[in-house]
Amino acid sequence: MENILSIEQLTKSFTLHNLNKQIRAIDQVNLFLKEGEFVGITGKSGSGKSTILKCIYRTYLPQSGSIWYNSQRFGRIDLATASEIAIIELRKYEIGYVSQFLNVMPRTTARELVKEAIEETGHDSESADLKTIRMLEHFELDSSLWDSYPATFSGGEKLRLNIARAMVKRPRLLLLDEPTASLDEASKSKVKVLIQQLMNEGTTMLGIFHDLEFMQNLCNREYNIKDGSFLLTEKQKNHTRN
Repeated sequence: MENILSIEQLTKSFTLHNLNKQIRAIDQVNLFLKEGEFVGITGKSGSGKSTILKCIYRTYLPQSGSIWYNSQRFGRIDLATASEIAIIELRKYEIGYVSQFLNVMPRTTARELVKEAIEETGHDSESADLKTIRMLEHFELDSSLWDSYPATFSGGEKLRLNIARAMVKRPRLLLLDEPTASLDEASKSKVKVLIQQLMNEGTTMLGIFHDLEFMQNLCNREYNIKDGSFLLTEKQKNHTRN
């Protein structure tokens, strides 16, 4: 099976200007995903997990290394050096990102956020309306909130909306950055159902979860990171989903 993503020698540092000091977040990271896999990254807070995802999504620009993505639109492309226009296109049509935080334009309702995401994939307004309702109902977001602004939502409600907005596009590659952080068990279960559905449809996923129990029976492989570098044990190399 072909690799959809291959990370080679990825390094990212941050400069603390007030201290005239550089902090290395990740160092010489190598990672690969085959099409349809769900790969997990584990490690303590501050170990560099989120930095890897943000480099893939190009929220961060790496210092060095390559992030080769096998795109339907562009062919094999290095996300570390790709143009901003290409990155915008990939985010719109191929690569999704789910964070535990929701950053949206003000005065945009929950319904509009999900509908806009669906329309970006080419659906007309009527079918986008129906898909929006199904997704909001799936995550049990109270219908009284659908036409409200997310700024008024609780943390859990914002997170459910964030997940719905990303997953409704059925991206080829989905990056999950602690998406269940503030969810109750019932909501986590709904996220797991949708992840399994996306896996069955062929979506490739790279996820960070502190909730290791949530990852059980989902991940094909697992990488453990410490101080910016992976610790690959034989168990992690050979870890496969039952």
